[in-house]
Amino acid sequence: MTNPAIRFGIPALIAVGLVAGFLVLNAGGPEGRPLAFSLAIGAAFGAVLQRSRFCFYCNFRDLVERREAAGVIAILVALAVGAIGYTAIFGAWLPTPAPGRLPPTAHIGPVSITLVIAAFAFGLGMAISGSCLSAHFYRLAEGSVISPFAIIGAALGFGLGFLTWNPLFLAITSNAFVLWLPNHLDYAGGLVLTLALIAALAIAALWWARPVATQEQSGLTLASAIQRLFIIRWPAVVAGTLVGIISTLAYFRVAPLGVTAELGSIVRTAGTAWSVLPSTLFGLDGLRGCATVIKEALLSNNGLFVIGLIAAAFITSLLANQFHPRRLTGRDVARGLVGGVLLGWGAMTALGCTVGVLLSGIQAGSLSGWVFLVAMTLGIAAAWAVARVWARRFAIQ
Repeated sequence: MTNPAIRFGIPALIAVGLVAGFLVLNAGGPEGRPLAFSLAIGAAFGAVLQRSRFCFYCNFRDLVERREAAGVIAILVALAVGAIGYTAIFGAWLPTPAPGRLPPTAHIGPVSITLVIAAFAFGLGMAISGSCLSAHFYRLAEGSVISPFAIIGAALGFGLGFLTWNPLFLAITSNAFVLWLPNHLDYAGGLVLTLALIAALAIAALWWARPVATQEQSGLTLASAIQRLFIIRWPAVVAGTLVGIISTLAYFRVAPLGVTAELGSIVRTAGTAWSVLPSTLFGLDGLRGCATVIKEALLSNNGLFVIGLIAAAFITSLLANQFHPRRLTGRDVARGLVGGVLLGWGAMTALGCTVGVLLSGIQAGSLSGWVFLVAMTLGIAAAWAVARVWARRFAIQ
């Protein structure tokens, strides 16, 4: 997109809208300030995601197929920085992590075969649709033709998740256990173990990756600074550090990071009003994760967080000239809908996605985050294996 009026005018209008929205909400007193903060932190998160291409699936694919480790290192740095930040907050709020006591609102979810199945399905959905849910939100701002259908499919998947919740809860999830590392290892032990696991993954990723030729950096000028800030992909360590800080601030001020609560709440509210979904979802509201509720107010913290994410991603993608929609095909629609249904069902059943369960869970010291990571990776690998067999079969024919 080369039209200056569009490339610079639209971002300016969106930025003005974000600032105006923040000021109006912040003027609403104690009830409005969390909403204003959610909008602001969502905008910061969206800008970092888009500028750094922070996508769990894409970064993992880059490591496996291209042997490029930068994206995965960004994720691991975010986990490490957030784990340190969360531990500092936990120590202030809950000085003694005695068994049976959990810090307020942290995404320390139940662990069962249901979580494994849901995360596996989520991994399949990522591979089919080409992104995780958080990335689909910021890729709307890059003109992705798949992402709108992936989000529609995710809404349908949430509906299916609500329909299957009660049987799964009664058969499996009701017997799930919750494991929070500080309950067993204290804060220091839990943090050391978390950082050690993250370090092991980083070493493995760097071992697998190809050496990257370093480019000589010229002296910093105004033009080069603008280029690095708005055009060039942000360095992995910078991106990961910013995501970790944002995650810590979000938990400290409002709630752990998550991108699915609002979408799920809209589906739950509509489905309940239309008598399509069960009126009672056993145990759901008492479990930790990206909580879905029957909406009684138009604005919510998570809804404004997602709005801020998408709006800021529009600003940065237009400024970087990375808004590139293309012609829609039937395959795009199918990939988006099928992958989205798996993403939505997996996110609802697992009580969150790569942000709500994996990122926020691991940062909080929850076993559920690690289980989600492993099962999701297996789902991606399974999808790739099926795709390779399918491609060979048609190549032979």
